[in-house]
Amino acid sequence: MIKPDFVKTGGLVPAIAQDHSTGEVLMLAYMNEDAWNETVDSGMATYYSRSRKKLWKKGETSGNLQIVKEIRIDCDEDTVLLKVEQIGNAACHLGYKSCFFRKVNSDGTLDIVEKRMFDPETVYGK
Repeated sequence: MIKPDFVKTGGLVPAIAQDHSTGEVLMLAYMNEDAWNETVDSGMATYYSRSRKKLWKKGETSGNLQIVKEIRIDCDEDTVLLKVEQIGNAACHLGYKSCFFRKVNSDGTLDIVEKRMFDPETVYGK
């Protein structure tokens, strides 16, 4: 079974989640080998949380799960692209559909260009 080159990258590879039907980039996370194996075995996007130092199944708290429809690995075998069906309205833990909800303006400021889909305080208690 093919798998990313975890040795080359120090144990973690970037994993891009993309909406399988629209092509919209939803988020970037990281996978270790255990997250990779869980994703392949379960068909549900599972990542490695660098801050919490543990695996997390996308949506385990929020209910905004990602069902994996297709997996691609880049030419260097050190980045993963997951084409997913996003269950729920948002991939971003801040309540937006995509983690890329802000646009950089020419003056260096940011504009929010998406509607917030849920209140993170309500979902995560933060």
